[in-house]
This record gives sequence, C-alpha cells and structure tokens, in this order.
Amino acid sequence: MSAPLSLSRRTLVALLLAPVVAALALWAFAWPAARIAPRDLPVGVAGPPAALAQLQQGFEQRPGAFEVHRYPDRASALTAIENRDVYGAVVASPQGVEVLTATAGSPVVAQLLRDAATARTPAAAPPRVTDVVATPPGDPRGSALGASLLPLALAGVATGAVVTVLQLRGARAVLALTGASALVGLVAAGLAHSWLGILSGDWWTEAGVLGLTVLAVAAGIAGLAAVLGRAGLALGGLVMVLLGNSFSGVTSAPELLPAPAGALGQLLPPGAGGTLLRSTAFFDGAASGPAQLTLTLWAGLGLAAVLVAGGRRRSAKAADPAPSARPDAADDAAQRPAPAHR
Repeated sequence: MSAPLSLSRRTLVALLLAPVVAALALWAFAWPAARIAPRDLPVGVAGPPAALAQLQQGFEQRPGAFEVHRYPDRASALTAIENRDVYGAVVASPQGVEVLTATAGSPVVAQLLRDAATARTPAAAPPRVTDVVATPPGDPRGSALGASLLPLALAGVATGAVVTVLQLRGARAVLALTGASALVGLVAAGLAHSWLGILSGDWWTEAGVLGLTVLAVAAGIAGLAAVLGRAGLALGGLVMVLLGNSFSGVTSAPELLPAPAGALGQLLPPGAGGTLLRSTAFFDGAASGPAQLTLTLWAGLGLAAVLVAGGRRRSAKAADPAPSARPDAADDAAQRPAPAHR
C-alpha cells in the first residue's frame, strides 16, 4: 500500500510544480516588460533661465516620472550625459530645441526623450536630435547587447553547478571558478567585440567585465551550494536566471522597471554586469563604481563560502580518523576472537 501512495504523491508534486514554475517565470519576465514606464528617470534640461523653467515644467507634468537636472548650457548637459549622470537632455537655444540622447545608454530612453520633446514643440519647428553616445554599427538598436546577458548568466550558473557536482573543494574550487570565468570572458569579448562588433570600448577591459560577471554568478551559485547543499543550486539558479536576468533592465533601463524590480536587479550580478558593461564599453567607465562593488561582493563572498566550506570538511575528516588509525584500533583487533580453522 505504501508504494502506490508514494507514487501518487510524486505525481501530484510533478503536476503542481509545472504550473508553479510557469507562473513564476511569466511573472519574472512578463511583469516588468508589461509595466515599463519612467520612474524617477534622470534627464537634463539646459538653456536660459526662462526656457529652463518651461522645459522642467513639461517633464514634471507626470509626477514621479522624471528626475530633472538643470544645466546652464549645452556643454554642461553633454558632460552630464557622458558621465552617466542623466540619460539625455533637452536644450533650448535661439536656434530652437535640441534633444541630446545616448542610445548606447538606453535606446528605449532615447526614443522616449525624442517622443516627449516632439510632443511639446510646434509641428512647424520639430526639435533637432543629436545622438551624443551612439550604439556601435554592429548593434544599432542595442538589441544584441541585451540578448548577451542571459548566456552570461547561464554560463555562470553552469560553472558553479559543475564545480559543485564534481565536488571540488577549497583552493581547487576557487581555481576552477576563476579560471573558467576568465576564459568565458575572453571568449565572450572575442565574439561580442571582435566578431559581432556590438561593443566599442577597450577589448581587455570588456573581457575583464564579462569574466567578472560570470565569476560573480558562478561563485554565488557555488557558495550557496556550499552552504545549503543541493537546495543552494536551485536557489542560486532561480535568483540569477529568473530574477537577475528579468530585473536587470539591460534591454530598457532600471528606472523604467516597476519597483522594486529595477533596484533589486542592480544588486544581482546580471543587472550589475549589464550596467558595468555599458559603462566600460561606451562611456569610458563613467559611473561604474556601484556595479563594480556589487560584482566584487558577489564574487568575493561566494569564493569565501567555498573556501570556508572546504576547510570545514578537511577539519571534520581530520577529527574523525579512519578506524585503522585510531589508538584503540590495535586493542580492538587483539581482543577479537581468532577465526576458527576447519
């Protein structure tokens, strides 16, 4: 009677698990995409004081949508965009209205700014649009960069899982994680920069960013597995792939995602890796500090957990020697009765 009962329970678990996983995946990927809208999106306005007030009032018609920064002239607004303080700016001058965009920072935001400025200017005098930090020719719409994030996350998850399944411990595990991540970074840079042309920064810096992103994911997975066992693998995969990838904002912008998805995504390796890659590939590393810190913490804490778990296992084995090595092993052997001879 117990065997059929056990089988029916397993069948019930399988039947319920599939829709739960599907609902979770749809929520993680479809919910942010269906709720894309500006939320405290940093933009700039520049020009004479009278024009500044009018431009700022136009952005503030939607409460909470934009975080408006005022600049005295076009040059100041341009510097702010290149430093990634704002995604773009609207400049008023005697020659008319000019929209400064940075499609390399976010093609979606660049289009949003163009549409917003066009809607607020007379049809007879449409605004001029200048893309001050453009996407490279190999990826004019920025879609390839967004599509590259999931493979990096999967590579990190696979690396951490393989190290765990092969039962690599301590320094060997750290060497495998760091070495594999570095190789992935080199291969990814070769494909994305040299072949596809979707990155335009320093090649070795991009390879380092890609490798660090993979290491943060892989070390996070291996660290969770070292602490929680097999449950850590499942939890790590769920966090890195479902939440990390869907909440990253790399295909739009973190400020376009519903709360708290945008902020949470930047605290996970995929989102931080996407932000750091944009900064290093297109903006000479501007505003890359928080993303670097996030990736370094994930990598460092994950590797530390792997080392600590390996040290504890070695200590446990040393404290529990083999029976033949115990001091009383010889006494036990002497007290055993001799086998009878036929």
